[in-house]
This record gives sequence, structure tokens and C-alpha cells, in this order.
Amino acid sequence: MANAKKKTAPKKAVKKTVPKKAVKKAAPKKAAPKKTVAKKAAPKKAAKKAAPKKAAKRKPNAALMAPMAVNDKLAAVVGNKPLSRGQIVKKLWDYFKKNNLQDPKNKRMINADALLKPLFGKAQVSMFEIGGIISKNVK
Repeated sequence: MANAKKKTAPKKAVKKTVPKKAVKKAAPKKAAPKKTVAKKAAPKKAAKKAAPKKAAKRKPNAALMAPMAVNDKLAAVVGNKPLSRGQIVKKLWDYFKKNNLQDPKNKRMINADALLKPLFGKAQVSMFEIGGIISKNVK
């Protein structure tokens, strides 16, 4: 038995600990300076949406376009023919400008002359009162 081999237990695998070498990280490169560029305003999307869609043309109100008979006070300024409210307002403003009846200090005020005094009922009215005066003097 001299030739007999001894049975030995298998050797355990031993991990060898090797010290890790310090890995140098590369220094971060400096970024090139950015050029300042003026930003253009982004086009509004709402404008794009509105462009392809064609809006229907606005229809004038039939009541405002209907010819109305004017009474004697208003007829002295605009004439006897039946006129729409828009035409009456236009003729009144033509008369105001032709006779220089706007107050020079306050352009919103209209000064009455001999023809307008019975229509207005006072010496001076605001331009915003003209619509009410027209309503009272048409049929």
C-alpha cells in the first residue's frame, strides 16, 4: 500500500484580494461659451387656427336697416324721406361738421343751433344722447 494515494479534501477556492488601483477620472472639459441668440416669438397657434377657418360675413340687423319715417323736428335737419337709423346718424353728423357744432374744448358735446334746439330740447347734448333723440323722433 505504499502506492496508495491519500484522499484529500478538495481545496476551497480562496479569493485573493488585490488592492484596486485608484482610477483617475478625467477632469471635466470646459464647455465653449454659448452665443446669446435672440429668441424669436413663437407664432400663436390661435392665429393659425383662425386663418384656415373663414368666418361668415356679419349680417346687418334688419331692424337697423329698415327705413323709418321721421317727424317734423328731425325732418328739418335730415329731410322728409324715410331713412334707416344709420343714414339718420350719418346725416346728423354731416350737419354737425358742416356747421361746426362740435364743442372745441370737449368734442363729445354737440352745440345746438336754431334747427337743433327744438330737436334736442336744450342748448348742448352729448354725442351719446343722439341715439335716444333719434328714437324719440322716428316712427
